Amino acid sequence: MDIARYNADWLAAWTAKDVPALLGFYAEDCRYFDPQTAAGITGHDALRAYLTGLFAATPAMTYTPDETWPIAGGFCGRWYCDVAGGGRLRGFDMVLLDGNRIGHNEVYVHQIPQE
Repeated sequence: MDIARYNADWLAAWTAKDVPALLGFYAEDCRYFDPQTAAGITGHDALRAYLTGLFAATPAMTYTPDETWPIAGGFCGRWYCDVAGGGRLRGFDMVLLDGNRIGHNEVYVHQIPQE
């Protein structure tokens, strides 16, 4: 698998706020964690509900891949996110794959101070 291409395509779906496309990247029984879901959520139904609410409540965001590197069972990817109306984030995903779909995803993110 070309993890850089996979990561770029996945981040493009995040930028597009395309819930069906994003679910296509995740295994049916996926586990997803981010700062707002620290206890995690499991499965497509929960992820669909979370993403639908998240995207409705947030401005447009453009995700730009920075770097990826392989790890046992998957990859890690660092990215930047430009938020419409101002603001920039830097984030990192730890992804464990179940075949060619994401079985486990942990998201770490922080704001980049405005200069």
